[in-house]
Amino acid sequence: MTKEKKLITSPLIIGLLACLCCLLWGSATPAIKIGYEWFEIPAGDIASRILFAGVRFVLAGLLTVLFGSLISGKLLLPQKASLPMICKLGMVQTVFQYIFFYMGLAYTTGVKSAIINGSQTFIAILIACFVFKYEKMTPAKLVGCILGFAGVIVINFDPSGFVGGFTFKGEGAILIAAIAYALSSALVKKYSQKESPVVLSGYQFIFGGIIMTIVGFAMGGRLGGNGSISSIVLMLYLALISSVAYSVWGILLKHNPIGKVAVYSFTNPIFSVLLSFVFLHESSSFGLELVLSLALVCAGIFIVNRVNK
Repeated sequence: MTKEKKLITSPLIIGLLACLCCLLWGSATPAIKIGYEWFEIPAGDIASRILFAGVRFVLAGLLTVLFGSLISGKLLLPQKASLPMICKLGMVQTVFQYIFFYMGLAYTTGVKSAIINGSQTFIAILIACFVFKYEKMTPAKLVGCILGFAGVIVINFDPSGFVGGFTFKGEGAILIAAIAYALSSALVKKYSQKESPVVLSGYQFIFGGIIMTIVGFAMGGRLGGNGSISSIVLMLYLALISSVAYSVWGILLKHNPIGKVAVYSFTNPIFSVLLSFVFLHESSSFGLELVLSLALVCAGIFIVNRVNK
């Protein structure tokens, strides 16, 4: 094992980098909500939200390729054999995941969407174990996943948010988005054995972002804001979140079992709730619920990592 690979497979490094990714993804929630306001996107305007996401991901892809090229000292270009992989990954990880997520978000409560979306970690481990057979499911790993998911439920629990039934365009779309994320994790694991995770991340963002931009614009989506400096800086930040987080996440998945990395995704909604409180001043409970949620998520991470050790 090389020194670099030994470092990236260290439990401490995995934990630090995975939590950094989840912190960045968690910060996207308040940043996107602020972005909707600054770009004058009204509630329920799915077309403009898809257009907003498309522009964000095209920029994220360009930044990923730019930074990767500067670090490596040469222009990063995908191999010809990698183009089908990039297109498949772009459709699953970017187009399907986010189009269905935005569609579902318009037809269900935030509480339901947060909890259903939180299941993506559990689904990712199930797909890794039973579809791609990268690793084995064990009782201890199952318990770890259940504990982590319980933490997601606790931090988002609001009885009033569960009013209503289950519809395809609402909760069903959110579930499809969660499955798309889980499937993309397995594809990144597979494809990164043949192509650089940074190259995969950058070009799949560009490909998927262009498709989402075209779809959003064709549906009548528009972005306001008159190109103010603050709105441009915010869009660049959102692009950087995707650029950095997905590239680092891809590198972690390449060298480690999916379960050992994916389980940290349970911290994502906790960061999201905390940062939404800080930047949006949204009411939230920071008492017993937060402590219990953190305890459950940490217990789940500990158990899954002990299984994979």
